[in-house]
Amino acid sequence: MRLSDVLAQYIMDMMEDGGNAEIRRNELADRFGCVPSQINYVITSRFTPEQGYIVESRRGGGGYIRISRIQADNSTTLMHIINSIGASLDNITAQIMINNLKSASIISNESARLISAAASERSLSPVSPSSRDETRAAIFKNMLLALM
Repeated sequence: MRLSDVLAQYIMDMMEDGGNAEIRRNELADRFGCVPSQINYVITSRFTPEQGYIVESRRGGGGYIRISRIQADNSTTLMHIINSIGASLDNITAQIMINNLKSASIISNESARLISAAASERSLSPVSPSSRDETRAAIFKNMLLALM
């Protein structure tokens, strides 16, 4: 098992008790014998809003990183994801978001296939390359809104 998997599992285990985990980056890095940037990588890649997490941090000597699982219904989760997308969305990020939504049973397999097809590079091939990510974001947001 890779170190990033071990770190992610450790943080998820911490969240079992109260629904959130409060960590100190340097202490966790010392515990696992890694550099603090490895902790940053795990947090930014495994605990994103799209995956149902809120990450708060406080810097300084008594600083911490608090990770909380979002407890919300499907509509609230979809709205949170729509708001997190922004003005553009690349194809890889769109596919990851679709897979996460499907894995969390927020959307059906059929909806996932339809959104994936609509947001694909193939579907957007008539759109100029400089506008594809913006067009993909608009399509993706509107399809999620239609599911609410």
